[in-house]
Amino acid sequence: TVFLERCAGGAPCDDDRLTRLCAVDPAPPWSVLAITFTNRAANELKARLEQMLGPAARDIWASTFHSACLRILRREIDRLGFSRSFTIYDDDDSVHVIKDVLKELNLDDKLYPPKTVLGYISRAKDAMQDPEQFSNTLSASGDFRLRSIARIYESYQRRLREADALDFDDLIYCTVLLLQKHEDVRRRYQNQFRYVLVDEYQDTNRLQ
Repeated sequence: TVFLERCAGGAPCDDDRLTRLCAVDPAPPWSVLAITFTNRAANELKARLEQMLGPAARDIWASTFHSACLRILRREIDRLGFSRSFTIYDDDDSVHVIKDVLKELNLDDKLYPPKTVLGYISRAKDAMQDPEQFSNTLSASGDFRLRSIARIYESYQRRLREADALDFDDLIYCTVLLLQKHEDVRRRYQNQFRYVLVDEYQDTNRLQ
């Protein structure tokens, strides 16, 4: 203990002795999950890890929330009724679908701006509410506009499913749903990832 305290205080140390005292078995790279918010940060993290660890770093899951969830879903999403080759809709695709739904429901896009509607849908998914659950939370509400948004949400999700597509929120929402509903899948990833790092954890939302 005295030796380690001296080393920690900046005194000259026997490096070999220090290594013997402090060394632990390294974590297998595949057991590490490192999550960050942007692709740029994830790529920088991967590059640094590879500089330190060499090719073994490629087995570490270092990615954004969406990329990690996508990797899981490409393997497991058939449990939720989608194909593993599902399409991912970007923001423009989602806006286009909302516009089509508004026409289908004969609703004015000036009263229901597509991006505003998508904001409500995103918050519903963050609260783990599917269209039916979202509608049920409004059952006692006299707000006609919110009830119309619930109808839009239902039609929007139906169109995505018919197209075998997920939006960005669905990537995380469906992964959470998958882990909640299927114990064997949940246990597989619980057993795999023994070390989990989430960068800027305080900025995560409920769904993340």
